[in-house]
Amino acid sequence: MTDGRLRLGVNIDHVATVRNARGSAWPDPLRAALLAEAAGADGITAHLREDRRHIRDADMEALRAGIGIPLNFECAATEEMAAIVLRLRPHAVCLVPEKREERTTEGGLDVAGDENRLAHYIAPLRDAGCRVSMFIGHDARQIEASARIGAAVVELHTGHYSDLHAEGRLAEAEAELAALVKGAALAHSLGLEVHAGHGLTYDNVAPIAAIPELRELNIGHFLIGEAIFMGLEDAIGEMRRRMDEARGTGA
Repeated sequence: MTDGRLRLGVNIDHVATVRNARGSAWPDPLRAALLAEAAGADGITAHLREDRRHIRDADMEALRAGIGIPLNFECAATEEMAAIVLRLRPHAVCLVPEKREERTTEGGLDVAGDENRLAHYIAPLRDAGCRVSMFIGHDARQIEASARIGAAVVELHTGHYSDLHAEGRLAEAEAELAALVKGAALAHSLGLEVHAGHGLTYDNVAPIAAIPELRELNIGHFLIGEAIFMGLEDAIGEMRRRMDEARGTGA
């Protein structure tokens, strides 16, 4: 079981969403990443989708060159993305399922159903020095498969928990939380580093942050939305405060 301060990765995808909606150069995702870094973020996450709906190739290059904290490169497990990762060599690569018609990542990767291909896919990424993460649900089959293929990290999908919490279905949210707790313990017991993310807000983050095996939360859409009202530095600072309070650690 791990102790200590929980890391916060800030996802800046939706800064690019706003930029692309206007077709201009503003707001600049790199500027947001640098502000997040100055505000105490422990890492920057960006998802280069196949359709480039928000983050673009030039953004990933700028982030890789411009930030002083780890870059977590989210992508689908395609040959195109592998080539980009091997060229940029970010600190971490998080493999996610991707469907063109979805608004956001709707579920976890089916590692167990694609185990042989994914094992071969991640080998050169690991050899290039990238920490490879699988974005998965809390199902034991997916966690065990992630360990077998040699992933360093699993990131547990908290979207269902977040949706249940937002809808006021608190008993179901508690059951989903218990399943996430169990999944985190299993992953840790198999030697995987455990992260979590998707849909987390000020209102629902504390029970997730309190899971002792977790080392990192990745949060994006909510923080970028709150930044409209309170500024990015203050939005991140408040999330950091709530995470530390749940964890029983100081800044």
